[in-house]
Amino acid sequence: MEDWLEQNLVPLAERLSPCAHCVREANTERDVNLPGARAVIAVFKGFLSVFYPGCFGFGPIRGADCMDRFRSRLRELAHSLHDQCTRAYRYAGRADAEGVSKETVTGLLASLPEIRDVLQQDIRAAYEGDPAARSTMEVVMSYPAIIAITAHRIAHELYLRGVPLIPRIVSEYAHSKTGIDIHPGAKIGPGFFIDHGTGVVIGETCSIGSHVKLYQGVTLGALSFEKDEDGNLIKGIKRHPDVEDNVVIYAGATILGGKTVIGHDSVIGGNVWLIHSVPPHSKVYNRTPKPIIQSRRDAPLD
Repeated sequence: MEDWLEQNLVPLAERLSPCAHCVREANTERDVNLPGARAVIAVFKGFLSVFYPGCFGFGPIRGADCMDRFRSRLRELAHSLHDQCTRAYRYAGRADAEGVSKETVTGLLASLPEIRDVLQQDIRAAYEGDPAARSTMEVVMSYPAIIAITAHRIAHELYLRGVPLIPRIVSEYAHSKTGIDIHPGAKIGPGFFIDHGTGVVIGETCSIGSHVKLYQGVTLGALSFEKDEDGNLIKGIKRHPDVEDNVVIYAGATILGGKTVIGHDSVIGGNVWLIHSVPPHSKVYNRTPKPIIQSRRDAPLD
């Protein structure tokens, strides 16, 4: 019964398998193993347990051996991340992949207390900025923005250290879970809050100051993409706007362009389209349309 399958399976496997082109231990033609998305996501979830013990399905670390168990968790995360970073650096052609991976992981671990402190400011901003929030723990446990922002704080640190692939894996995992798309290259200050969240897009070269609040559907994107003489996109240039401190951007607003700056203490209204800078303390909104209100008695029959 299985002959029909076996006859086709051998040539199919030879055509599809990377083993036909490289060493058996590798899964790419560059003779290296890629980072595993599942393993990278597991590391990110582990960092959630470090920042928010007892939340997100992780039990609290308690008892007389609390500190030993906490160190053990950090050690496990460090070894796993080191393995994934080494694979990423090797894929990028770094001859010193293992050494630079150790430096990266050591640097990230050293930055964790600062990241945790910034996240606490983000949580406080969410609690103080949403009258529906009953406690900071409710914010941590139920607000999708916390997952997205936590992922970004970690991914951004790895991005700054030049880690290939992994920052995008982390950010796109958060995107898939929350509907919030933040490129790991974006610079975001403390006290950042995204209310509701779904549909928010923040581009790679965007810079956001302190105590900024966004609502759902906000896009901080590129106005256009410059190309070289051969028609290829030019990468590494400023394409996305800057948002200064204490700015509120309401639902559906679209702000585009690398030269666009939203001045501090400004308010951008819902569904506004902006491709030019606005000075500090601005209030930008669309002209309010006049709704047509008709009595149902007078309404024409369908």
